[in-house]
Amino acid sequence: MGRVILVNLIRFIVLIFLQVFLLKNMGYYNLAVPFLYILFILLLPFKIPNGLLFLLAFFTGLTVDVFYDTLGLNAAACSVLAFVRIIFISLTVQRDGFDNEPDPSLGIMGFRWFIFYAIILTFSHHLILFTFETFSFYEFGYTLLRVIFSSLFTVILMLLAEFIFFRKKMR
Repeated sequence: MGRVILVNLIRFIVLIFLQVFLLKNMGYYNLAVPFLYILFILLLPFKIPNGLLFLLAFFTGLTVDVFYDTLGLNAAACSVLAFVRIIFISLTVQRDGFDNEPDPSLGIMGFRWFIFYAIILTFSHHLILFTFETFSFYEFGYTLLRVIFSSLFTVILMLLAEFIFFRKKMR
């Protein structure tokens, strides 16, 4: 249990550091902006209680909001991400499998499941984030393009990060 907390704490610090100091100024004409920090929420263990998941998601988004000066946009988007994660996992993972699969990583769950998981959750996070940022349907087409391109950019970075730290499939 202590090892899981330490691994997630290090993951949190590294991802926030990368997001704030490297990825904040990276993007393609504000059309494709990566938000790799959400990988922390995606990789939390299956057995984490829902209340703690929402708390960690909110705190993660709030931490990024402090550095981005976005007044709670990331916190709101991460809270929605936690909600979508709960629904997605309850629909796709059997209850009996929680003992065998400790966390939803690429090495444990497989490429097909992980890519679908990452795309759905990243798209939902970005849709909320960019919709609240624009807060208008006037530029809906541009906002949807930003959501799609940023989601693709983020998922590619997630896959790269997962392949770097890839572990052999254990099931």
